[in-house]
Amino acid sequence: MPNDPLTSFRSLFHFPKHEGKQAVYLCGNSLGLQPKSAKKEIDRQLQQWRDYAVEGWFSGADPWLEYHRPLSKMMAPVVGALPEEVVVMNTLTVNLHLLMASFYRPGQKRYKIIMETGAFPSDQYAIAAQVRWHGFNPADAIVEVSPRENEHCLRTEDIVAAIERCGEATALILFSGVQYYTGQFFDIPSITAAAHHAGAVAAFDLAHAAGNVPLALHDWNVDFAVWCGYKYLNGGPGGPGGVFVHQKHLQRTDLPRQAGWWGNDPGERFKMEKTFIPKPTAEGWQVSTVQILSCAALKASLEIFDQTDMSALRTKSLELTGYLESELNRINRKNPQFDIITPANPAERGAQLSILTGPDGKQVFNRLTANGVIGDWREPNVIRLAPAPLYNSLGDVQKAARIIESR
Repeated sequence: MPNDPLTSFRSLFHFPKHEGKQAVYLCGNSLGLQPKSAKKEIDRQLQQWRDYAVEGWFSGADPWLEYHRPLSKMMAPVVGALPEEVVVMNTLTVNLHLLMASFYRPGQKRYKIIMETGAFPSDQYAIAAQVRWHGFNPADAIVEVSPRENEHCLRTEDIVAAIERCGEATALILFSGVQYYTGQFFDIPSITAAAHHAGAVAAFDLAHAAGNVPLALHDWNVDFAVWCGYKYLNGGPGGPGGVFVHQKHLQRTDLPRQAGWWGNDPGERFKMEKTFIPKPTAEGWQVSTVQILSCAALKASLEIFDQTDMSALRTKSLELTGYLESELNRINRKNPQFDIITPANPAERGAQLSILTGPDGKQVFNRLTANGVIGDWREPNVIRLAPAPLYNSLGDVQKAARIIESR
């Protein structure tokens, strides 16, 4: 890529090997690569543990009591938030349950949740569980919005229309930021505005959006969002996720929550009293002790993000994905064999193209794998390829395209 200002970042990551050579890794939408600095940061915390034991919470170069706060500060610009609106903690579905405990407060008239058909299963499980917890029937309380006939992606106007139809019955809308299967980047500002017009809470699962596409959660007036840290954020397998709670909610005393010691006001925490006084930031939802060793891996990646910005990453991402799209379209013109179900409009997608294959799709995927290209297969017949701008190149995309073209 000519004059690519992000070229040097590629050398900051470990790539898996294929037959002794560096593999082409196009699966950052499932698990990001390991930053080379992750081992050093984890080793630092192991040394802290070795040298200080329990005193490591208060002593050493990075006392653990404050360890998560720089991470939250670095995460804030990635999702377009104020520092006090973000906290790094737990994992995605745990965070979703914790936030829904506060923001999904259904009544007999306002109880419906609107989401996309085909959302990631863990979201479907969590939402159905929350609905049942409040005594409602998921078949009635959950409204799924589907693409139109012979289409793969949702239209924003259809989402807005569904919200308008439910009207005052709508308690919560919960959509993906980027849809995991199709790669569609939803119009978060418009969906949020429609939810608020209906008097509902606007929430988003940003598992495939955080670190992938530009976000402005504060300015878009999103109520809450959750995400994982191991996809585009490269925080390691099962690594800690994140939470956004809009500033307007941070000091509300009417929001119930699943309280824990770590969300208590630090000035009161060590008094060991039973009265819970939530910290008036997103940390007020932080139930459990910080996962130091897991956070260490995420910190290594966020320090790389801190050297650039989402605008620069987005520019390169559009070039990489656009080149992949052009190559796939060229191949398809010569030998029609698949459809790209990710939106053709670059503004409506992230760093991913989902390829709907024909009957030989698994053979194509296996050929990619056999030739050192790591992508992702989703049943029944979709190949997902995700060139991540922090570490992928035009050469990676070109190699993948040539293998797809070969017979």
